Amino acid sequence: MKHSEYLIAKPSKGSAGQTGLWRSFRPVYHVERCIRCLLCCFYCPEDVIEVHYHRFILFHYEYCKGCGICASICPEDAIEMVEEEE
Repeated sequence: MKHSEYLIAKPSKGSAGQTGLWRSFRPVYHVERCIRCLLCCFYCPEDVIEVHYHRFILFHYEYCKGCGICASICPEDAIEMVEEEE
């Protein structure tokens, strides 16, 4: 294990169950606005944002609570919270 892995505690995906079933809002990612700062990944309390090819992000919606922290921390408004469809 690397020394840096001891410095930050991160939850594991799904540690709180499938919380995406009861959210009111969900994040929508606008790739054209993203500057790849990855702040959303660091601030997500449920670790549902995954870094994909070339630093693009992917949301695991089944575990996303819709808290909106990712959208509020994004400096370029690349993540927008939209009302969940029924």
